[in-house]
Amino acid sequence: MRRSEDPRVQTGGGAVRGIWRGGSAAFLGIPFAAAPVGPLRFAAPAPAARWDGERDATRPGPTPQRRPLAPVTTVPEPSVPGDDILNATVFTPAPGEPDRRLPVLVWIHGGGFVGGSPASPWYDGASFNRDGVVTVSVAYRLGFDGFGWIEDAPLNRGLLDQIAALEWVRDNIAAFGGDPDAVTIGGQSAGGSSVLALLTCPRARHLFRSVVCHSAAGRTQHPAGAERLGRELAAAAGVPPTRAGWSTLSEDAVLDLQARDGRRPPPDPVDPVAFARGTLFGDDTGLAFGPVVDGDLLPHPVEEALARGIGADKPLLIGATAHEFTGEPAGLRAQLADVDSVAVLTAAGLPAAAAKEYVAAHPELTEPAFQLGQLRTDRLFRLPLARFADARSGSRTWLYDFRWRSPAFGLSAHCLDLPFAWDLLGAVGVADSLGAAPPQSLADAVHGAWVRFLRDGEPGWAPAPDRGMVFDEHPSEAPLLAPERRLAEALGAVAGARGVP
Repeated sequence: MRRSEDPRVQTGGGAVRGIWRGGSAAFLGIPFAAAPVGPLRFAAPAPAARWDGERDATRPGPTPQRRPLAPVTTVPEPSVPGDDILNATVFTPAPGEPDRRLPVLVWIHGGGFVGGSPASPWYDGASFNRDGVVTVSVAYRLGFDGFGWIEDAPLNRGLLDQIAALEWVRDNIAAFGGDPDAVTIGGQSAGGSSVLALLTCPRARHLFRSVVCHSAAGRTQHPAGAERLGRELAAAAGVPPTRAGWSTLSEDAVLDLQARDGRRPPPDPVDPVAFARGTLFGDDTGLAFGPVVDGDLLPHPVEEALARGIGADKPLLIGATAHEFTGEPAGLRAQLADVDSVAVLTAAGLPAAAAKEYVAAHPELTEPAFQLGQLRTDRLFRLPLARFADARSGSRTWLYDFRWRSPAFGLSAHCLDLPFAWDLLGAVGVADSLGAAPPQSLADAVHGAWVRFLRDGEPGWAPAPDRGMVFDEHPSEAPLLAPERRLAEALGAVAGARGVP
């Protein structure tokens, strides 16, 4: 294809026209399913209608996100109005070259299953294109629309959207120069939880060959809890818990319900003992919505499915940042400055020796607020990571631990690994989170490992459940997750002593 003319590709739905951007092309907002409006609202995704002529794919498509997750988010997450929210964006160095058969990364964004945007500049595929990888960023329904329980509607509509996107990739990616047999699904935070759910989903597993999982948040939801919340929200809205009842509510009305009841707050950190006890021994992930174990699309909870060996045939690259949510109590640093963290943990129920070992295991955290905030990181992200690794023991699983601390925060916080993995240190908003001069050498290391995994099925170090790559100023292999496993043992001993199964 001549670079002097706009790139054009013929898809199953019709022709699309993209835009050249240096050495690769972008095709934005291509529908992979019909707009979920009218009779399709709260339904499983339906096929998109074909279009006549040439579709303009030079501007971002509408996003399922209508309101940002928070007034300020680490990742820039634009909301784009419109009904055709189930769309995909393709970045490719080889449009219209089906014989190229390049590896493909399909990216599922995070946002707590209630926010996030596939149109973020942090998910621009230019650097992956430079290295011979086609990237696809996909949208899916969020919050109640995507995952809320309705009496006569399918559960896991957002997950069904993701599967529909993967089916579109299977059927169309060759036209963009990609190899449908070399698809890797990747995601971060809620997107990381999504790709683990897809790894254990019988209907999805044939649609990809490998998985990259960043900072998987929370866990699959229990169906009884999903039903209870669905009924509570319907009662609060004054409608029957049916598709007909929910369809009488405007989009804004549903979002208002979510804002009030849809996201449970973390334990109150003002009382440090209550915060520690609730975090260590509570059963709250802070996520009201997400993939539900429905016995059909998801037959088992993810952790149980992995332990059963489901998905063991797929290579998995998985890790987290060192301080995902550690900074949550940052506003209470002065208030907690004189707190003895070991004493707080002991009062919360952790054995004194384990409490002392826990604080000592994080010498970089010198302030009590962050020492206690680390509990949120470990309970929500790093303890599950250790369990996922153990469940996959003996299969092709590569661990990483992103530990570079931003000078802007002093921590290796949630989302900070993304610009390094995508090699986009100059993207909008990156300097606010990473400082003025994040190390390009680290981006080279992280991005290079991801490219190798996408291309060759391994990132450059040995697979193991307790060892992997530490990404810091000077990346190196090291033992991983030992403090988290010792914490898990201590928590298990306490639960056993209390007679908790």
